[in-house]
Amino acid sequence: MESVALNAPFTALALVLGAFIVFGSLWRSRAGIVATVAATVGSYVYWRVMDTIPWGGSAGDLWWPLTCLAIEMAALFDGAILLALLSRPTNRSAEADAGEARWRSLWAQNAGLLPPVDVFIATYNEPREVLEKTVLGCLALDWPEARVWVLDDGRRPWVHDMCVAKGAGYINRPDNKGAKAGNINHGLTLTDAPFVAVFDADFVPQRNFLLRTMGFFEQPQIGIVQIPHSFYNHDPMQTNLGLQQAMPDDQRFFFEAIMPGRDGWDAAFCCGSNSVTRRSVFEEIGGGLPEGSITEDMLLTLACLRGGYVTRYLNEPLAYGLAPESNAAFFVQRQRWAQGAIQILYLKLGPLGPKLRLRYRFLFLPTAWLTQGLQSAFTILAPILFALFNMVPMVRVDLNAVIFHVLPMIVALIGGISLLAPGRYYPLAAQILTVFQTFRILPASLKTLLAPKGLTFKVTPKGSNSGSEAPTGVLLAALSLVGLSLLALALNMTDYRVVDYDGLIPIVAFWLMLNMVMLLLVAMMCLEKPRVRLEERFPLQQGITLIGERGEMIQASEGDISISGLGIQLNAATTLAVGDRVQVVLPEVGIIRGFVRHSSRRIGIEFDFYSEELRERLIVALFTNGMNVNAQRPSALAVAGAVLKRLWSADLSVRQELAAALERAGPAEKLSAITRLIPPTNRVDLKTPQLVALAGERQNAPEIPLPEHTPARQYG
Repeated sequence: MESVALNAPFTALALVLGAFIVFGSLWRSRAGIVATVAATVGSYVYWRVMDTIPWGGSAGDLWWPLTCLAIEMAALFDGAILLALLSRPTNRSAEADAGEARWRSLWAQNAGLLPPVDVFIATYNEPREVLEKTVLGCLALDWPEARVWVLDDGRRPWVHDMCVAKGAGYINRPDNKGAKAGNINHGLTLTDAPFVAVFDADFVPQRNFLLRTMGFFEQPQIGIVQIPHSFYNHDPMQTNLGLQQAMPDDQRFFFEAIMPGRDGWDAAFCCGSNSVTRRSVFEEIGGGLPEGSITEDMLLTLACLRGGYVTRYLNEPLAYGLAPESNAAFFVQRQRWAQGAIQILYLKLGPLGPKLRLRYRFLFLPTAWLTQGLQSAFTILAPILFALFNMVPMVRVDLNAVIFHVLPMIVALIGGISLLAPGRYYPLAAQILTVFQTFRILPASLKTLLAPKGLTFKVTPKGSNSGSEAPTGVLLAALSLVGLSLLALALNMTDYRVVDYDGLIPIVAFWLMLNMVMLLLVAMMCLEKPRVRLEERFPLQQGITLIGERGEMIQASEGDISISGLGIQLNAATTLAVGDRVQVVLPEVGIIRGFVRHSSRRIGIEFDFYSEELRERLIVALFTNGMNVNAQRPSALAVAGAVLKRLWSADLSVRQELAAALERAGPAEKLSAITRLIPPTNRVDLKTPQLVALAGERQNAPEIPLPEHTPARQYG
């Protein structure tokens, strides 16, 4: 009887679920969850190798099953690395609290006790509406001597003029050698603060960014402090499937689950923006960022590890930027990440180079870019090829075998990761996104694996440059695969069926239908939903007062606000009419004039700024005091339900963007090809009012002395 019970089809599944109840709820244990997944996957691998491969067959019988097995084993290898990472997450907030308290105490005693920090904003072709927010956010950083430098690799006159007007430092160079890494390295030669913070042109730091991160450098082995990439807009999957309120952006799993786990192994890495680095680290590894790859950030961390330095990760949203605003921008970004990650395999500073500990070699392997794509491709193609051409991926498999071996393995992996990263991992949404990007990222990854040299750094388009070109090739490929899946399903329901074993028909049919659901959602993702507003709107965080031209006074706390306007919700209709002039009283900003553009129980106001200073204060107030965008963390089941609901309730219309958003200028005007350097000023007026007194009464900081080896420079 015991033998029968242990071999019943659902026994293994019951054991997995029972273990998850014990280790996930009753007696919480990450080690227990990982052990459960490892035992289940180990049992599956043994069965898969020993029982499902026709080892006695010919080469013609073996090649396809062995190919499928190899891809599956490679994916499980990367899954094992993921589980190891998720087993050791860290929470450094208490350390950041202690560091912030120390810095504030020192600042109260003497601002000169806090070290200077060079704040680099690397930019190439980003539009003004993107770059301006970052410049103002950096100028508003709460730190006595945060020297803000805009590193303009586009040599654009308007950027030069904006920096002069706002008080940011400006640096350009004669060429674009080394792309972003070269731009930063050039900036390093012209500055000398002992710490360097780096932001991409779209990432706006919160006021307390430096106060929260600089304390970690009291430990001499810390070379870099990295914080997450958080976003104040919605990514293409959220937008195109209408899931903005149903799920967070797709990078939350990486930044809020994987990176804290990497930190537990001292294997977190620099992510290109939102980081602070010791200048001495750059000096010890050759004078700057490595320029051998289009992913200079990961190479920097590997170089640090070889030099005895660690990258520390603080999992707090201390800077907000733009997620890709279109499918085109999404593919540019992910293709650069994939190609750069694979490219470092061939470099001396990469994970296979000398003087690197074994665990770092495993944890920095970029194979996931290949295995995820290959696994997704074979998951889609295998049942089609089986149903149409009888290409069997595994032998001696029936419904009982699927229930006893395959189902527990899938449940163990999905359930284990979900328990280790609650509210961060959404398996259905993740699989749909993986399939979506596979169509373009997998070919690029394989090409890079074969030809890693000669890659070009492509900047992710931002703002009005992001475009909205639909990925027609992905759409046609997804719909073609849906058609082939339908054909395979229909064919095997007739007398001409290819699958000759009745017990496999339900398995193949379910597999094909699941794939078709994913492919239809992938096709829907291709139907671009461009932005209908030029500026992102945020929920009101404080009450506001509206004063009409006839003396009406309205107070409200519900609504949304952007740089260009305000919308407030009222309990009753108002006497304000469209076209009326109003004044809006905003805490910490002042009084902003505006016009009523819509009037009912929801009033729409378009701002009419009478001073640039007021507009700057609004930008700082909106973007540097915390945000509540992408903050929802629903369950995996809730997200799966919301995603599936899109199949019959999604808006499939494709709206046109505002003409102004798509407006393209002619050839950009460039400054002459020489080095320019304009020192920054100290914008005390943008900093936290309580700290202004500590910063002193000086409005303009003295000119910053430059290193003796600084090349010839021109001042504007």
